[in-house]
Amino acid sequence: MKKTLSLLFLITILFSCRATNPVQKKTISNQNHDYWQQHVDYTMNVDMDVKTYQYSGTQHLVYTNNSPDVLNRVYYHLFYNAFQPGSEMDIRSLTIADPDSRVGDRISKLALEDQGFLKVETLTQNGVALHYETVGTVLEVDLATPIQPGEQVTFEMVFKGQVPLQIRRAGKNNKEGVALSMAQWYPKLAEYDFEGWHADPYIAREFHGVWGNFDVTINIDKNYTIGGTGYLQNPQDIGHGYTLEKVKNTKADKLSWHFVAPNVHDFTWAADPNYHHDTMQVPNGPLLHFFYKNTMPKDKLENWKNVQSKTVELMQYYSEHVGQYPYEQYSVIQGGDGGMEYGMCTLIVGEGSFNGLFGVIAHEMAHTWFQFLLASNESKHEWMDEGFTSYISDLAENEILQKNLENPTKNAFRGYIYLATSGKEQPLTTHADRYVYNQAYSISAYSKGEVFLAQLGYIMGEDLLKQTIKKYFKDFAFKHPTPNDIIRTAEKVSGLELDWYLMDFGQTTNTIDYAVKAVEGNTVTLERMGLMPMPIDLTITYTDGSTEDFYIPLQMMRGEKPTTATIIADWAWAYPTYTFTALKPVAKVQIDPKEGMVDINKNNNSK
Repeated sequence: MKKTLSLLFLITILFSCRATNPVQKKTISNQNHDYWQQHVDYTMNVDMDVKTYQYSGTQHLVYTNNSPDVLNRVYYHLFYNAFQPGSEMDIRSLTIADPDSRVGDRISKLALEDQGFLKVETLTQNGVALHYETVGTVLEVDLATPIQPGEQVTFEMVFKGQVPLQIRRAGKNNKEGVALSMAQWYPKLAEYDFEGWHADPYIAREFHGVWGNFDVTINIDKNYTIGGTGYLQNPQDIGHGYTLEKVKNTKADKLSWHFVAPNVHDFTWAADPNYHHDTMQVPNGPLLHFFYKNTMPKDKLENWKNVQSKTVELMQYYSEHVGQYPYEQYSVIQGGDGGMEYGMCTLIVGEGSFNGLFGVIAHEMAHTWFQFLLASNESKHEWMDEGFTSYISDLAENEILQKNLENPTKNAFRGYIYLATSGKEQPLTTHADRYVYNQAYSISAYSKGEVFLAQLGYIMGEDLLKQTIKKYFKDFAFKHPTPNDIIRTAEKVSGLELDWYLMDFGQTTNTIDYAVKAVEGNTVTLERMGLMPMPIDLTITYTDGSTEDFYIPLQMMRGEKPTTATIIADWAWAYPTYTFTALKPVAKVQIDPKEGMVDINKNNNSK
């Protein structure tokens, strides 16, 4: 979801096609044992009443237990139950010191018809009725028969939902008048992996899902246009934005929109009677779809037209610098409460400036790679998707908008230093819902996560970082990578030992602070003031006016990054000071002149 409290966007549609499906039942992997992941196939048929904002649906779910474990229970997420007075999301917003302004006390004041709910009316396993209990936003299900390793079972469900007033991500009638932003709208099977079940309540943050295939039919008032995850299977029957052919049965009150989405872990859609629909083809890439309200002011409509070619450039940039986009379409859809990424699409508010619109699209589209295709657990490792997305989108914006910034990630460095010196920082191992302050979560996820990747370039070298990102995508797309996977990928690419970096920066609140302690003639003494170790880039200006760059390797790295600087002796972490003698009298010493290291006190970096 978009950084700096303004994020939004996209969704998808088109004809049938295939995305590559590299998911394997067994491969050697990240957690240092045989890797496995569960698989699920959904077939859903939903009938939406646009007057009451209630809907009923059936769900046929085929679940494959690829784990080595016997499963006695399963869990479903019922996200819309969060939008009821007294829910965990409501109480958390009322009690946290700095509530999200989009939520505030709004849930507590919802009228009955504006509340959200998801109710499971019947549920069977292979035809046998099951006992289940709704506990807030989680459905706890006792199985009739345990699911054995390698076994495939079928769950049949009848459910009913009510779309809440748009408050957070999903809902009806958002602030720009979009009728339906349908994210997290269906009973969603929770993920089970090597750590066990991930049946987290929906309190504030984001999501984790099971990879699989979706076949979804949505029956809705014929005046509405839908954009959503997946390829539209029946455009000739629908009309609306997909073909100039007239809808055949104009007397029907409703039309059925049929979507198929191969190899995704979520399904989202949005609908409005005033959507305008544009498309633009990415050369050697997907077809882009744009859905936005035709009732916006003229200047806002022009922004949506003008941003389309830039969105093509974004798709090309990410495919080149991370990995090839594997689907045949991507949709940018006006809806939601800011910007939020989903499978093959994003929901985004669309009435801001051109730069704001482009910036959110840049961020949300980047999420296609960092979290949707590299499906890390956002509740536990939010910095892996938000931070990495912020990093690559800042680079993309800098190039595409020709900003020519020497350091496009500078604002993230500034944000992290503020947090690290505020006394409010918690380690990145904190569950996303368990931060004391929303601001601390945001800066940790977006800024510190971005710094993690940017600073890794300082440690190992920028070219090797680029190789690491590509290999990370190649090895872990369509899986659920963990923090260890990105650092082990970097180690394999660079030949360096980097576990210390993940430990100190990713799992503690240790800070970096190096100082120039003394300069006496040819002798320079540096001091490590903070607990976190780092290799050091150093520039010396001699008394004759000449300069020389030095590189001090960190001993525990067991190697050096590629550099043209003069490499001198290693610095072992336990030694608080480091002294070396230059060849000529020294006039000035500057630690980290390019500011690639997030040193929290730059005032002592030179003398």
